[in-house]
Amino acid sequence: MRKNKITGLLLTVVLVAALFLTACSSGGTSTKTGSGNESSGKGKRTLRISMGVNEESPSYAGAVKFKEIVESKTDDFNIEIYHSSQLADDRGAIEMLQLGTLEMVIPSTSPVVNFIPEFGVFDLPFTITNEETADKVLDGPFGDKMLGLLAAQDLVGLAWWENGFRNLTNSKHPVETVEDLKGLKIRTMENEIHLDLWKSLGANPTPMAFGELFVSLQQGVIDGQENPYASIYQSKFYEVQKYVSDTNHVYTPFLLLLSKKVWDELTPEQQVILKEAGVEAGKYNRQVNREDNAESLEKLKETLTFSEISPEELERFKQLAQPTIEKYKDKIGAGIVDEYMKEIAK
Repeated sequence: MRKNKITGLLLTVVLVAALFLTACSSGGTSTKTGSGNESSGKGKRTLRISMGVNEESPSYAGAVKFKEIVESKTDDFNIEIYHSSQLADDRGAIEMLQLGTLEMVIPSTSPVVNFIPEFGVFDLPFTITNEETADKVLDGPFGDKMLGLLAAQDLVGLAWWENGFRNLTNSKHPVETVEDLKGLKIRTMENEIHLDLWKSLGANPTPMAFGELFVSLQQGVIDGQENPYASIYQSKFYEVQKYVSDTNHVYTPFLLLLSKKVWDELTPEQQVILKEAGVEAGKYNRQVNREDNAESLEKLKETLTFSEISPEELERFKQLAQPTIEKYKDKIGAGIVDEYMKEIAK
């Protein structure tokens, strides 16, 4: 009996040892990156992307494309997308990037102004007037220079994306001339340049968080708002507005930002993958955004009265907006503004 117990014990020890050796030899540490390098064996790194817009937006479509591209090139990352400010609003998300408590965010340039004043150049009204100029400015040396300014704030700009041209809606009357704006209560972003622009045009601007906008329009707290056509349609502002005008007063880029603290922990190969994926997804985002804006305008025309601003009247808008540009030139940086204007004029 004693001999059988000893034999059984020895067999158990042998089996345990065999299982241990098998586990060690097949422990799953050879995940490959797109460049063929092996990972460090720590498993996938999760990159969370925060955005303020909803899942129907072109930016969300761009984020999905970014996820697809990255995860097709490497097994090192797991991309998670959080829309509708689920993690934080854009400004809060940028602060989280600086601390390294969030990996990525896709904000417009406007909240970036709180960290880097030079980014206010993109809020200057009636400067970029068409998509070709936007692409030229952002994809050229000036765009690269602006991305380079982010590092000092512990941010990495992977690519330029697009929000698009902002246009006006209201519930009072058609807006076709400067005079039509007089006294209109218009919601704007919490941005000094935007506020001064609408004041110079005779309107009564009211800064307000985007999340409060629909109810404020519905209750008549404000008369109108300004956003790209796709945002206007997706947010169903046509349910509480009657008129839309193609003011095209500001072109707003989006940015794909990454925490520099996270960036510095990545390998050069991983950095290249994220950068290239950001640029490729950004081109996709622009394509989707422009298609969505065109389609959204046609849909808005079915329920809202559309007014096209004549070229002559648009010049009046621009002339009245010029003092706003001059007022903020030094605050933004005269050199940056001059360089921006030269790039547009090329």
